[in-house]
Amino acid sequence: MRVSPAISVSVRRRRALVAALVLIVMSLLAGLGMRQPTPPDEPRFVLAARTMVESGQWLLPHRGSELYAEKPPVFMWLQAATYELVPHWPVAFLLPSLLAALVTLWLTWDLARLLWNRRVACHAVLALFAVLQFGLMAKRAQIDMVLVALTTLSLWGMLRHLLRGPDWRAWVVGLCAAGVGTVTKGVGFLPLLLLLPWMALPRRHWCVLPARACAGRSWLLVLPAFVAGTAVWLAPLCIALLRSDDPQLHAYAHELLFKQTGTRYAHAWHHVKPAWYYLQVIATLWLPGCLLLPWLLPAWWRRLRRGDPRYVLLLAWSVLVLLFFTASPGKREVYLFPILPALCVAAAPLLAGLLRRRGIRRLLTGYVLLLALAGLVLGGGIALHLHWAERSAVQRGMDLATLRPVGVWLIGLGAAGLVAIAWSRGRRAGTAVVAMTAALWMVHGLGLMPALDPYSSSARVMQRVAQRLGPDAELGMLAWREQNLLQADRPVTDFGFKASWQQQWAKAGPWLAQAPEKRRLFVLREAVPACIDHAQRIDIGESNRNHWQLLPGTAWHAGCITDASNTESAAGDADTD
Repeated sequence: MRVSPAISVSVRRRRALVAALVLIVMSLLAGLGMRQPTPPDEPRFVLAARTMVESGQWLLPHRGSELYAEKPPVFMWLQAATYELVPHWPVAFLLPSLLAALVTLWLTWDLARLLWNRRVACHAVLALFAVLQFGLMAKRAQIDMVLVALTTLSLWGMLRHLLRGPDWRAWVVGLCAAGVGTVTKGVGFLPLLLLLPWMALPRRHWCVLPARACAGRSWLLVLPAFVAGTAVWLAPLCIALLRSDDPQLHAYAHELLFKQTGTRYAHAWHHVKPAWYYLQVIATLWLPGCLLLPWLLPAWWRRLRRGDPRYVLLLAWSVLVLLFFTASPGKREVYLFPILPALCVAAAPLLAGLLRRRGIRRLLTGYVLLLALAGLVLGGGIALHLHWAERSAVQRGMDLATLRPVGVWLIGLGAAGLVAIAWSRGRRAGTAVVAMTAALWMVHGLGLMPALDPYSSSARVMQRVAQRLGPDAELGMLAWREQNLLQADRPVTDFGFKASWQQQWAKAGPWLAQAPEKRRLFVLREAVPACIDHAQRIDIGESNRNHWQLLPGTAWHAGCITDASNTESAAGDADTD
């Protein structure tokens, strides 16, 4: 029995898709459970989640003895709930981001399939996976990957209703997802901006958009469904505020609902960047997709001029989000991440044609070759302990023995890139890019992060502290970082996080004096006042470019007073997510 060529091609494409999906999942899961939380953001979220599990108090996240008011607790709830199911923090703290990444890929596929077809959907998923920023966020325990899953779910539901509806269930799901996204991270409402270009569509498109005929009913559901989504967190918070007169609770709510939202957007006090900053982000973190922009932009413009509502909504929404973030003085690379899935969906119908162009194939092959050569050169230099590699390791407090395995993994990445180029022979450049991306994240998860983990997570320093203390000693921390408290092997007494060093010493001194032979203080070297006995200071090590000391209780005496003039505030370690 002969199989028709069309069926044979379909079977091959299906097998290739299954292989690509397996490769994507394996590369994203690579390294799960093989490292500890690393700064700047991961330790504070895991610390808050662990406190929720241990204390049973889930409404208000804590950072040590203080309330953590920089972010709502939704992401920390996910980490804590994951730990209840998988009671191993090295796995549990990363699972929410990994699952959110897989959900985002599926939503991207289904949205592209809904608006075009299955082949376009495959291109959309592979394009999203190939962009560097997607993998970086998928493999880090930050809020942004979960936020993007929620904003993509919101776009999926809203576009399903607006372009292929009416679909009231999808519409409500999309609006609720925007609400949940808002209480996960304040900008989760951004999918609602999609309503602006939708209402501005020319009347000639109304006849092919049935949902446009029932716009009034659609608008009526916007506010109730959105508020229902925000009630996931705002409802229990409001109930707690009504039942309590605790000034600390009310200060927490004011900080989170006002200062960390509107004030942070309009009058950012950190991460202040120029207006063109996001061009730099697109040119680096959106590789290799940004390499295709010289061809994508004219093609998108032609389709916008024709008024194709699919492109109008996807691209207009992306531009509105870009303008929204550009208008704020505070800018970070993760802020643009929510528009990446929408742009991949908009680019997907054009990719098959673009990848047939010789110039684009050469450009993408050059990108893979550049990554391969970078891996070989850097890996070779690190493995051979060249001067620049050793100097960098010493500056970071790393053991030089770590350099060799790091170098070998990078050399392996370079070799994988050369194999991908040789296999593609310049004709399957897109496949080579996907394969190289998968190799990159496998090397990152299985080799690089586990090797660097003892130094980036402060695990090595805190192990030294445990060895110095012995089993019966009590530990206090001053001018600490979240990773120090997280990696401690025993209960810790802290004296505040955002409090000034002077305020912390005012509490730490009497605490040491109560049991000077038994109590020890872990402290940032710069925060130790001159009146502390130099002979009793113990240099315990360096992590994250900070030098730490361990002080016995006998090193402090009652006359040792720390002046405000020679101290700084620990609050300078601002929330960066």
